[in-house]
Amino acid sequence: MTIEIGPDSTPGLMVVSIPDHDQLKQAIKQVPDRLWDIDQKVWLVPATNWHNRILLQVFLETGLFNCPIKSSSLVRPSPSSRPAEELSSEKKFQAIQKLLAEYSSALKTHHYSPRTIESYHGWFQRYLAFYNGREPSGLHDNDINAFLTMLATKDQVSASTQNQALAAIVFYYKQILQRPAPDLANLIRAKKSSKLPVVLTRSEIHAVMAHLTDEKLLAAKLMYGSGLRLSECLSLRVQDIDIEHNEIIIRNGKGAKDRRSMLPTTVKPLLHDQLARVQKIHASDKVAGFGNVILPGALAKKYPHGSSNWLWQWIFPQDRRWKDTVTGLQGRHHMDESIMQRSIHEAVIKAGIEKRASCHSFRHSFATHLIENGYDIRTVQELLGHADVSTTMIYTHVLNRGPAGVRSPADS
Repeated sequence: MTIEIGPDSTPGLMVVSIPDHDQLKQAIKQVPDRLWDIDQKVWLVPATNWHNRILLQVFLETGLFNCPIKSSSLVRPSPSSRPAEELSSEKKFQAIQKLLAEYSSALKTHHYSPRTIESYHGWFQRYLAFYNGREPSGLHDNDINAFLTMLATKDQVSASTQNQALAAIVFYYKQILQRPAPDLANLIRAKKSSKLPVVLTRSEIHAVMAHLTDEKLLAAKLMYGSGLRLSECLSLRVQDIDIEHNEIIIRNGKGAKDRRSMLPTTVKPLLHDQLARVQKIHASDKVAGFGNVILPGALAKKYPHGSSNWLWQWIFPQDRRWKDTVTGLQGRHHMDESIMQRSIHEAVIKAGIEKRASCHSFRHSFATHLIENGYDIRTVQELLGHADVSTTMIYTHVLNRGPAGVRSPADS
């Protein structure tokens, strides 16, 4: 077991990376002024001798490490022994934590998705760290441009990543400070790359699916047959499937939008088997006193018993029950995305396909094959849930076959 401690890119901070261990998590929470960096998944601690001594003490007290220094021989530094300049640093870190909490609360108020909140929170925290915790209300257009330009020139992030960072910062100034959007005239933008999606042929689709079974095969067929994103597929509930009308309702998709897509006839046998299996699991959980799922938004308050209702159960439940650390209640969440991603990765390798295919390749293939079959671009746009048809236009590359579609005069 190893703990990694090193300097951070922000002056005056050090990075503390610890293994996923409950005792170590509790130990690091005893260190004053700590900050959790969502982007890097590490702890940030002020780089002072006072904090170093506390770090050493709390980790030795866990008894997990062999060290020539015994924890009993150390005395944890008291707050009164802390230098005056570090006390002012503590106040600054507390102000940052309060600011980040206010920022996250504002994102939730505007009903941003949990993923967007996590991403925006990480970028805003990185923006504050870039200016060493300066009050962001005192930062203006040139300061914002300098941070975004650094991302493009030094970190060499993609255009979409830079735009996401910009959106996170603009949200703070427009929604919290009620200031106009920053002037980006001097911004150095990351170059937007034009990459074609990884599309599998029909034979490659079948080859990959030949190495999948049970619920993973059903999920892959739904992603390819209905054009679902991985997150949309795994978050399907029983009430979202209309078998009689061959429809799937995708709720709260990207951009918090609902849409409909077709339910492939070929998946119905697999779907019936999966629903029967899920129903047995749900019945067993209810007998054991559980059988709850998380309801979206505030529906848990509106429908107190809805979380155990069959219609709200996941199509792809996880194998083990989760436990709410606050209430102590147990239930089931849907299958973790990493499980499906790993299964598809292994299936692609076993099928001998030399493409960087992923779960999202099924959605790309869905759109491409529809266009090949003669369906118009607007229909494909609606099925994919794209707000702008220009996003869907990337799949029209199949209509332009390049050199392969041109007959050489030498063959005439």
